[in-house]
Amino acid sequence: MAVCGIAFNGASDCRGFLRVRTARPLKRLKAPSGASLPRRAYLPFQTRCFSDGRTATESGPREDGLRSPGSEEESDLTDLGPVMRFRMSDFSTCNHVSIGLAGRGDEMIFEAIVKDPDSTLYQSRVVLRQLTTSHSQRRGRRALEVLKKLARLQLMYHSYAMQVYGYLYQSDKEDHGSFTLVHGYHGSYSLKHWLQLSDWLPTLEATLALDEEWVRRVGDDRVGGPAVTRQLRITRILMRDLLIGVNYLHSHGLAHTQLRLENLHISPVDRHVKVGILGNAVDFYDSSLNGTADAKSDRRQLMIAFDMRCVGFIMAKMVLRELMDPAVFINFKSFLTKGNDPSCLREHLLPILCRNSPSGNAGLQMLDRNWGAGWNLLSLLLATKPSERISCRDALRHPFLCGPRWRIEPSVNIIRWGLGSTVVKIAEEYIYSQPQRSRLAHFIELMEMMNPHSNPADWVELLPGRWRLLYSTGRHIGLTLRQTPSRVLIGDAHLTFESPTGGATFSAASEVGFKAMAMNQWPHDKSGVSGRLRAVPSSFDLSQGRRLFMDEAAAQEESAARELLERKWKKMGSGRRIPLSLPAAKFVAGDVDVELTFDSSLPSVDLAKGVLREVRIQIPPAMFDLSRIVCGTYLDARLLVLRVIDGSALLFARSCFHDP
Repeated sequence: MAVCGIAFNGASDCRGFLRVRTARPLKRLKAPSGASLPRRAYLPFQTRCFSDGRTATESGPREDGLRSPGSEEESDLTDLGPVMRFRMSDFSTCNHVSIGLAGRGDEMIFEAIVKDPDSTLYQSRVVLRQLTTSHSQRRGRRALEVLKKLARLQLMYHSYAMQVYGYLYQSDKEDHGSFTLVHGYHGSYSLKHWLQLSDWLPTLEATLALDEEWVRRVGDDRVGGPAVTRQLRITRILMRDLLIGVNYLHSHGLAHTQLRLENLHISPVDRHVKVGILGNAVDFYDSSLNGTADAKSDRRQLMIAFDMRCVGFIMAKMVLRELMDPAVFINFKSFLTKGNDPSCLREHLLPILCRNSPSGNAGLQMLDRNWGAGWNLLSLLLATKPSERISCRDALRHPFLCGPRWRIEPSVNIIRWGLGSTVVKIAEEYIYSQPQRSRLAHFIELMEMMNPHSNPADWVELLPGRWRLLYSTGRHIGLTLRQTPSRVLIGDAHLTFESPTGGATFSAASEVGFKAMAMNQWPHDKSGVSGRLRAVPSSFDLSQGRRLFMDEAAAQEESAARELLERKWKKMGSGRRIPLSLPAAKFVAGDVDVELTFDSSLPSVDLAKGVLREVRIQIPPAMFDLSRIVCGTYLDARLLVLRVIDGSALLFARSCFHDP
C-alpha cells in the first residue's frame, strides 16, 4: 500500500488542514472553521509517495552515510526503557493534519489512530512525524534519549511536555532513508494559532474550562470580569505552566533551546501547556566536553539564560498582540540587539502601542498593573547580561504572575520599580491638581532615599544616553489655563549626556521641540511652524556630594522641624532613622550657549522673540541653562532625578539611544 503525505516547505505558511489519504488522491486544502487560509498557504508543497521501500525522488543509495534504524542504531533505541516500537500496521492514518502541527522543510506530518488492541494507546490519536534528513533524524533520536532521562518522573513529564511514545520500526524491505517519531496529539492548534484567532480569549477560556477552583491555582479569587482582567488571568495560567515545564527541564540538567509559540500546545484533556518535542534539548554538563568547573557553570548559566530569553519573547507576544506582526517584532528585537536596556521597553513601545488604540491598549494596561510589575518581569527575562536574567523559580514568585489572593513579599528592587512606575503614570496624566503635585513630590523624595547608585563611579556607567523630561516639581511643563500672548505647543524635551573620555567629565546638551502658531487663538489644526531650542554641548565634572535635608545642630534645636521630617519618611519603615542628608552626584558645569532654530521662517522677528519667551516660561530654566543643575539624586537604568539650584526636581525617563 502506498502512503501519501505532505512535505512542508520552510518558506510556506502552514495554515489550513493538509489533506492526507492512503492509496487515494489528495483533496484540496480546506481551512478550519474560525480561521482564514491566506492565499500563500497554497504555495509550494512537495508531495512524495512511498512505495516498495523508496521515495519517488530518490534513485540509488544514500550519499550522507546515514545508518538505518534497522541496523546498528536500532539496537541503541531498543535499550531506551520507556520507548515503544511501532509498526505501520498499528495505525489507521487520518485524512487530515491539524494546522498546529506545522513542521519544518525536513519533516512530514501524519495524524493517526492506534488500532492495536494490545497497545496501551489503543484508540488514542497520535502524530507520526517523519524525519527525512540526517539532521532532523538526530533531533528525533535525541527526543527519545531525553525521554529515557526524564522517565523517573513521568507524571511531571507528561503534564508539562509533549509526550513522545516511540518510533516506527522499519523492516529490511522498507525505506531506511527516513525516521518516524510517534508522539502525542495535544489539540489542533499551537499557542501561536490560538493567539491568532479573532476570538482567542473566550475560546481559550472555554478550552481550559476555567472555574473558581482552577483560577485559585494562580492566586485569583473569581472568574469573569473586564477583558483586561480575563486576559491577565489567562496569561498567568499559561505563563506559570510554561515556567513549571521549563524549570522541570532545567532541574534535570537540560535546556530546551527551541522555545517558541509554535512549539507550545494546550492539551484540552489536562488543560496544561505542553512544551514541544525535546529534539534540540542540550545537556548542561556534556561529558564529551572538557573544561573546568567554572567553565561548566558558565555553560549552564548561559543555557538557562537563553531559555529564559525565549520565555520573555513568548510572554511579550502573549501580552502585546501587536508583536504578532513580524515587522513590529523585528523592531522590538532590534531595540534589544542594539544594546538598549530592556527596562526602557515601555518608553520605546509606548508610541507603537498607542498608535492603533487611542482608547487604551489592553496589553499596556496589563503590564502597567500592580505598579508596572509586568514591565519589570519582562525586563528581567530579557536582561542584556545573562547573569541578570531571572530564573524560573523566581519568576513564579514574581508579583505579575501571582493573583491578589497570594501575599508576596516584594524585594527592594520591586518596591523601587513600583515607585518609579507610579511616578511615570501620574506624570503622564499631564493635568495636575495640587494633591497630584504633592504626591509626585513625595514619591520622588522616596525614590531619592532608595537611590541604588549613590557612587559617582556608577553614574559614569549609567548616565550617558538620551533622557526625556517627564516632570518638574517647580514648574508645570506645557500649557496651563493662562492666556498666552504667543501660541506655542511644547513637544518633547531631551537632555543628552556623553562621556568622550569614559571618565567623570561629561558633555551635556539639551533640546526642546515645539510648534509655533502665528494666531491669536488656538486653531483646530495645530500643525504650526516646528522649532527647536538647543543648548550647545557644554562640559561638566561629576564628583561625590551630599544633599542636606537639615543641619544636625539645627535639627537638635528645632524639635518641631524634626517631627515634621519624621512624618515625611515614616512610610519607609519604623526601624530606619530619618536621614539628615543623602549621597548625591555633584554637577559642576561650565558656560552654556543656547540657539533657537525654526524649520521655516516666521512672519516677524517680534513673533520669534515671543516664541522664545513663551518656551522659556513653559520649560524649566535648567533645561536651557545647564549651570542651574546642582546634583543628581537618583539614577537607574530607566529613570533619572536631578536637583536644580532652587531645590526643585527634574524627572527624566531614558529614551532609546538610536531614536532620531
